[in-house]
Amino acid sequence: MTAARRFLGRAAAFAIASVFFAAVVLSFGGLEAPEKRGVAAAYAAGGSSYIAMEQTTNRTLYQSNASARLPMASTTKIMTAIVAIEKNDISKKVKIPRAAVGIEGSSIYLKENEELTMKDLLYGLMLMSGNDSAAAIAILTAGSIEGFAEMMNKKAEELGARNSHFVNPHGLHDAKHYTTAYDLALITCYALSNPVFQAVVSSERYIISDTGSGAGARYLYNKNKMLRMYDGADGVKTGYTKLSGRCLVSSAKRNGMRVVVVVLNHSDMWNDSISLLNRSFENYKLTRVLGEEQAATAAVDDGTKNSVRAVPPERYYPIRADERLSYEYSLKKVKAPVKKGSEIGKIAFSIDNRLIFEEKMYTLEGVKEKSILDHFKELF
Repeated sequence: MTAARRFLGRAAAFAIASVFFAAVVLSFGGLEAPEKRGVAAAYAAGGSSYIAMEQTTNRTLYQSNASARLPMASTTKIMTAIVAIEKNDISKKVKIPRAAVGIEGSSIYLKENEELTMKDLLYGLMLMSGNDSAAAIAILTAGSIEGFAEMMNKKAEELGARNSHFVNPHGLHDAKHYTTAYDLALITCYALSNPVFQAVVSSERYIISDTGSGAGARYLYNKNKMLRMYDGADGVKTGYTKLSGRCLVSSAKRNGMRVVVVVLNHSDMWNDSISLLNRSFENYKLTRVLGEEQAATAAVDDGTKNSVRAVPPERYYPIRADERLSYEYSLKKVKAPVKKGSEIGKIAFSIDNRLIFEEKMYTLEGVKEKSILDHFKELF
């Protein structure tokens, strides 16, 4: 009888353990790699990532798990804003559609049919993270949320953000709505090249005048504390949902170099971002790597001169002090006449023997073709 009880006890324990194991497997989406399981499963497995990227060159300075597809909450609005800016006259007055009123989550409490400018909606979107602003922008720009999401995905493809997919303009959770730290940094670097976007995300406050809807004047204050916490900070956007965790895209500029930092699902997003910015500014310097210093000489046939100097356009790149720079020229022999500014070959720029980019070389001066008199003089 005792043996039977022991057997039954073990069987019960095994059954309970089996149920627990099955629940764990279901909750983590099986044993596939996170990148194959989609957004929700990647987060359930504890996915988080970060990246620091120089804004003008898109050079990755630091990263961890930056290609993992993750939900990004309201940092979605970076793409919403740049698409809206490029597709609209932001000074134009617009009428708020019913479908944009009462959207869940953060809001600037838009009212149906009240009239604002697209600029007002952009500030409501990026400073107060208004989900109703996002919906209004999407519907007024593309006619529907779905149509605007198509615009967002097209833009992502143009920018090379190939591991991102958008289904809405605000970032409320959807399993098919995701990005990567790398893609989001790429999108942000592009957006920051737009002066309107720059002005919006660097603003600490904005006032939407009384529209006569009964809402009164709206006083907007930027939720991005980095603007007040970090010297040189000039953007960009916070984000949070229960499924995405705490997300932050930061931008700061020092000594002529702007660094974009993305952290996805970081509980201490402020300090983690500050640490990445500090490391970037301490260890990298935006350095002139191409210019007249890289001039080279190409041979000229049948010209009044036997050679011509050529230079690449001026270019800057973020460089660490311990990195070794090298150049390789590929110049062709040309036949006179040669015009000033003619393309005459290429220069390859490498760091530690790793090719970074190639740039064209252009002549600094013109070279005339030899005349009959010049040939005659050569004979005698």
